[in-house]
Amino acid sequence: MKRTLKSYITISLKGIGMGAADVVPGVSGGTIAFITGIYEELVTTIANVDLSLIKTWRKEGFGNMWKRLNGNFILALLTGIFISVFTLMRLTNFLLETYPVVVWSFFFGLVMASVWYVGKQIDRWTLKLIVFALIGFFIAFGITLMTPAQGIDHPLYFLLCGAIAICAMILPGISGAFILVLMGGYKTITEAVSELNFQVIGLVGLGAIIGILSFSRVLKWLFNHFRLITLAILTGFIAGSLNKIWPWKNIMDSEIIKDKVVILDETSVLPQNFEGDPQLLFAIIAAILGFLLILLLEKVAEKQPLSNAKH
Repeated sequence: MKRTLKSYITISLKGIGMGAADVVPGVSGGTIAFITGIYEELVTTIANVDLSLIKTWRKEGFGNMWKRLNGNFILALLTGIFISVFTLMRLTNFLLETYPVVVWSFFFGLVMASVWYVGKQIDRWTLKLIVFALIGFFIAFGITLMTPAQGIDHPLYFLLCGAIAICAMILPGISGAFILVLMGGYKTITEAVSELNFQVIGLVGLGAIIGILSFSRVLKWLFNHFRLITLAILTGFIAGSLNKIWPWKNIMDSEIIKDKVVILDETSVLPQNFEGDPQLLFAIIAAILGFLLILLLEKVAEKQPLSNAKH
């Protein structure tokens, strides 16, 4: 696939969008990847990473290995993600703490439009596809209702945390940070990062590598063999995750981790039952803006068939 410099800049901008989404607990960067038209290429590229790349490097040189890896795409995307994480994280956290209802409303509109976008990839909805969409919906909705578990101080547990969290991160719908909270590993892992506990960081990182290389192969296989069913499940999954980012929630249980309040249990309520100012007008405006942003992203996305983005 031949790309121009402008194309790679566009990919980096999409990476910035993914990074911005990943720093928000409850929003997945995978959702942004899907609506900007690079999801299947991302999954396929990751799935193609294996030991044979080293053989290609030794026999055919670094250039051929880099081309087979789709290295320019990965480099452009990671550049955008890192720029976003290191520049937008503080702004995003500030806005979430200062204007939580408005910000969550914006993301609610964004994800609601994502449901529409992914769903319209299916030209004709059959009863079977609707059933699979409902299965995806109830799985995601059930995850948002789960009570966080207690963490376990064991190497295999940290491997599992890394593997499952990274899978959630590339799967449209639920965020990896939210999965870590549910697994009870969020506190331990964030403390390990702050204290530079390389043993825990290394185990989580190894788990993430194992998880993303394995799960990407599963997703690639599903898209190649059961594309419509996979799209239907993803549509339902993203719809079910909307409960997690519903703007009006009353906190039932929370914990302070490194001077930051981490919500362990909360319940969605109607605006009139919200314990605080519901800011209904601003919330509606923010949700509309979020919805319109997806329409804009769809218009500016490169006109490239997802099914042809294989390497």
